[in-house]
Amino acid sequence: MSEFSSISPVNGEVYVSRKYADEQSVQAAVQRAVQAQPSWRDMPLEARQKYCRRMLDYFAQNKEAIAEEISWQMGRPIRYAAGELSGLAERAEYMMEIASESLKEIRLPPKPGFERFIRREPLGLVVVLAPWNYPFLTAVNAIVPALLAGNVVMLKHSVQTPLCAERFQAAFDAAGLPAGVFQALHLDHQQTAGLLKSPLVNHVAFTGSVAGGRMVEEAVAGQFKTLGLELGGKDPAYVRADADVPQAIETIVDGAFFNSGQSCCGIERAYVHAEVYETFVAGAVDLVKQYVLGPSNDAATTLGPMVKPEAADFVREQIAEAVAAGAKTLIEESAFALSRSGTPYMAPQILVDVNHSMRIMTEESFGPVLGIQKVDHDEDAIQMMNDSEFGLTAAVFTRDIHAGTQIAGQLEAGTVFLNRCDYLDPALAWTGVKNSGKGCTLSGIGFEQLTRPKSFHIKHVQS
Repeated sequence: MSEFSSISPVNGEVYVSRKYADEQSVQAAVQRAVQAQPSWRDMPLEARQKYCRRMLDYFAQNKEAIAEEISWQMGRPIRYAAGELSGLAERAEYMMEIASESLKEIRLPPKPGFERFIRREPLGLVVVLAPWNYPFLTAVNAIVPALLAGNVVMLKHSVQTPLCAERFQAAFDAAGLPAGVFQALHLDHQQTAGLLKSPLVNHVAFTGSVAGGRMVEEAVAGQFKTLGLELGGKDPAYVRADADVPQAIETIVDGAFFNSGQSCCGIERAYVHAEVYETFVAGAVDLVKQYVLGPSNDAATTLGPMVKPEAADFVREQIAEAVAAGAKTLIEESAFALSRSGTPYMAPQILVDVNHSMRIMTEESFGPVLGIQKVDHDEDAIQMMNDSEFGLTAAVFTRDIHAGTQIAGQLEAGTVFLNRCDYLDPALAWTGVKNSGKGCTLSGIGFEQLTRPKSFHIKHVQS
């Protein structure tokens, strides 16, 4: 078995090392899952819900230790890390709350001599491939609904955050979950592709890059198994002339720079009406200057390091290209002492005089940078917001809810926010269009992705 290490962005040192599972262990895990699925499927929903609630108890009891692990593994400031576990609980509890209604049989109107209904049956074995940036939130979106629906789950987590996979395993073990129903394995890319090709795998839930999504599709090509792909984003915000500008500034800046901009649904580009443009830009700059760039384990830090030096340098290259093409940076990097090339510590940045010929406005950055472009009309904003290969979320800021809703209807995105951004409400379907992926998690619709309809057409015969 080969070994891998998680290098902490906090200090550039190995935080944890683990061994990849060997092939025999992977195949044994698949067999355990397949063997466990029938009895798990036949277990009453109420019993499956109890196991999931006990799993949440583990996270609540170990919240502080897990938050510290998040900070060291992927760099989120410790003051914010525990919030992810609150979000995990919120999503899991909501999916448990709606499971009964979402999974119940669909009974059709009476027809003399016949009985007809549609049952939602689990798919079988669900493989969840989770990323490092929101290591618990992205995973729980698929894990809990899959289990509630009667599926068994195998989790492969990012090598950057291996302890998150182990925490899920420990939580379900503490809950007394039957053996084989949930299993976490450390796998390399080749092993992962091999697992996905297995005819015993019925569904794959992947969160990650567009390139990663294509690799998943290639691995399962020709097998007709279902996929849920949450991929990249270049999410826009539009500030209308009638917006509450201070509220828009506070919301958009947080949406752009929280988690060091490493969020698939974070705001990466803003279009601001000319009438409020100068006010918005000045306020955004003032707010960004208040960030404290520092080690994630420092309670004073509000902007932690990016996950890797290479990720930070990629964003720096985008900025440098934009500046060379005429864009202007508004934040002095020297004001953030730790920020330097070749390290994951990167100063936040705002750019103006940008346009869509620049990568900074079209290519996913996944870092602490925001391009702001002036517009004169709603139509201009709509056109530029849609001028993207991505379509995960979009945000409109306006006091006119009717006008905002009209604009939202024309935006090519899976979720459109009015006067907020960068948030997943578990009652709403989480989905994307274009290169932001396909499929859906959360809400009642999310259960449809993890089940198959089975129709029952019964004719009553007199004896």
